[in-house]
Amino acid sequence: MSDASSFILSVLTLLIVPGPTNTLLAAAGAGRGLRRSLALVPAECCGYLLSILILTLIVSPLVGNAPAVGVCLRIAACLYLLWSAAGLWRNAGSATEKSGPIGPVQIFVTTLLNPKALIFALVIFPQGMELEALALFLVLFAGLVCVVAVCWIAFGAGVARRAPRLLTKDRIGRLAAIALAIFATVLGGTALAAAIG
Repeated sequence: MSDASSFILSVLTLLIVPGPTNTLLAAAGAGRGLRRSLALVPAECCGYLLSILILTLIVSPLVGNAPAVGVCLRIAACLYLLWSAAGLWRNAGSATEKSGPIGPVQIFVTTLLNPKALIFALVIFPQGMELEALALFLVLFAGLVCVVAVCWIAFGAGVARRAPRLLTKDRIGRLAAIALAIFATVLGGTALAAAIG
């Protein structure tokens, strides 16, 4: 897919869909507010860019020759999401004004392992391009990631502001933990199906 308009539409469609990173961004926005959570946006952007570069330049050729590499990547992502979910559940409601369970490192690693990166790298991004030609698409992608990330943070902050009694910090953390556990279960199921089949 090399046409810029179809690239933008495809990227936006996939970015907007709820996923592990979006769940964490919305929870951070709800727990700490829009302004304090904006520091998480560069972490997501860097996580996606690094993941896409690794998948495009290194993993894609390996997966073609050894499908087990793809299964191992999905299992690693599943385990990390389960670990993150357990941490969010344990720390639900313990966020302070200055820090909380959702920080830039967690956003970066979750995004680095986000299954959406596989779709971006292997389906949506143009294939077989030199790194210089790919750079324009990477810059465009980074801008779209930033816009959508701010929207998810604003969504979380807006929901928390409109329903503060319903969405306490404890409930926000637990809802985010449940969502991550669901994503991990689905990812683990696909990895298991690929390993068996």
